[in-house]
Amino acid sequence: MPPSIAVAALLLFSLGAAALVDDPLHGTVLLAFVLAASILLVRHQRWTARQALLLLLLVMICGLRGGFGARLSPGPLDPVHQLPRSASAPVQVLQGQWIRDTPPIEGRCRGLVRVRTVDRVPAPGLSEVLLTPCSQTWPAGTMVRLHGLLRRPAAAAHPLLSSPAQRLARLGCWTQFKATAVERLGQGWVPLADARRRIQHQLSRALGSDHGALLAALVMGGSQVALPEELRQAFRVAGLSHALAASGFHLSVLLGSVLLLARRWPRGWRVLAAGGAMALFLALAGAQASVVRAVLMGAAALLIREAGSRARPLGVLLVALVLMLGWHPAWVRDLGFQFSAAATAGLVVTAPALEARLQAWWPTWAQGLAASLAIPLAAMAWTLPLQWLHFGAMPLYALVANLLTSPLLMALTLLAMGMAVVTLLLPQGLAALVLSLVALPVKFLAALLQWIVMAISHWPSAQLFTGRPSGWIVVVVTLAVLSCWARPMRRLRIPLLLVPLGVVAVGAHAAQRMADGVMRVEQWGRQWVLMRHRGRAAFISSSGDGLSCRVARQLGHGLGQPRFDWVAVLDPVATDQHSCWRKLTTTVVANQLGQDPLQPGQRLTSPGLELMLSRTDGRRFLVRAGRERFSMRRAGLQLEPGRHRRLK
Repeated sequence: MPPSIAVAALLLFSLGAAALVDDPLHGTVLLAFVLAASILLVRHQRWTARQALLLLLLVMICGLRGGFGARLSPGPLDPVHQLPRSASAPVQVLQGQWIRDTPPIEGRCRGLVRVRTVDRVPAPGLSEVLLTPCSQTWPAGTMVRLHGLLRRPAAAAHPLLSSPAQRLARLGCWTQFKATAVERLGQGWVPLADARRRIQHQLSRALGSDHGALLAALVMGGSQVALPEELRQAFRVAGLSHALAASGFHLSVLLGSVLLLARRWPRGWRVLAAGGAMALFLALAGAQASVVRAVLMGAAALLIREAGSRARPLGVLLVALVLMLGWHPAWVRDLGFQFSAAATAGLVVTAPALEARLQAWWPTWAQGLAASLAIPLAAMAWTLPLQWLHFGAMPLYALVANLLTSPLLMALTLLAMGMAVVTLLLPQGLAALVLSLVALPVKFLAALLQWIVMAISHWPSAQLFTGRPSGWIVVVVTLAVLSCWARPMRRLRIPLLLVPLGVVAVGAHAAQRMADGVMRVEQWGRQWVLMRHRGRAAFISSSGDGLSCRVARQLGHGLGQPRFDWVAVLDPVATDQHSCWRKLTTTVVANQLGQDPLQPGQRLTSPGLELMLSRTDGRRFLVRAGRERFSMRRAGLQLEPGRHRRLK
């Protein structure tokens, strides 16, 4: 490995690891590892004392920048300083401006507002507004006066559940404003939001709402477009989430097309055209971590190419990542940054070697398929540990899905970008006419892509649910697999040590998943109980609303339980979310016509899992999960271990 790449990798590790460290023990381990790596690098390169000191100084600066820069905190005038001191505080008045288009979802609007004043006191910052009821879309740039109360975002009730506080903190937002009334004050000038809205409107008008939203996502990324949740979920299950996330794939299609059209232009005009295309892509997609990474790498590769030089793709990637984390260390916690960096690393490090091996193994007539197979395989291999760590699930048909949809995605991305340019450059009427001329073939391709994705997402066992593991398990297993692949590690016989450790780590995770247990979670006035026994599970909910169903799905997926043996909904009001619950189980016991789901002495049971309403005390449930036995009060689902007789 060239010394420049080794130094860049060490600086990147110092930045990223320091930003992720949360306790002194991990910090001590990180410091020891970085010092050992620095000493080995200095000795291997036989650098002088001055060069060694310079390296240690750079590493120290990166570590301090990552450690302190990732700890985001509110400013001195942030709205968090205007929080009411008591729950009985009078109604507050907030004035601000919507940042993004905020459509109503289930009768409620939720979106970020750039705050100006709270009770006429200047409070510049961000706050997430929760407006109920809400029946209209609030466009980005709309200036509003809201009546309600500020509050702190709720922390996650369980590590497997989403945390509004963490989600908003990554955006630099520290408050939520629960609004009961809103007044429109005017419309601000937001050209980028207007351009995004115009693109989506024209594409939806020409292709229909679903296909138009899909093509708009191929131009601007899924975070800027309100896609149907079912479609977004289908792309994720099929292993095609990257298609809806603005990243290097979309930029490579755009840059390749621009450079092809401008191949006969002078060098200066060619660079200007490519730079303008990248700037437009960055403006429409937003300064997300994956977009910034793609633009930095694209700009570096373009300049090196036009200068007639050859660049090391890995070096360009490392420099881009170091610059990004040096500017904004908190990006290391962003999933888009992690997946984008890992997938790109797989393409530049593993894909060429994998393609060469496939070409050596396959016959001559199949040589052309090697590159098509090596690229998705390399990206999948490098992102697999992240999928396991963050989601506890892995798409089984991702390779097939990528092979089938890659030609469609490239064609549709190019067509969508061309249609977006037409929409932005031509008058509205003329743009609609031009789009109508190409609408039929584009709509056919979009429908074909959507059909393939939906079909693959419904194949048997489309996702392998393993449950979310501990971070150390992912690290050990990844290193064990890497030691078997990397030739230098095989020469040092490192697999002899790491492979047994990897087997032990997998065994520990499997034992944890198969263990018996009862888990209770409470939040927002709702209570949930999840029971596990030998790899199966059941769920009890005090409420039957959509939020409780989503919590059940999150907890089940996080524990590797996509489906339950049965679900008991104890809501005194009959649930209107039967379709949601039915996706999690075939047995749903809920309130029917005002009657309790269980009568005294009745049981809801499956092997090792049991729920029974006490015969002697109708206010208590008796719960069993394997050898774990509890008495549970109906009010609040409070668990009391060892308080009842053995269930038969």
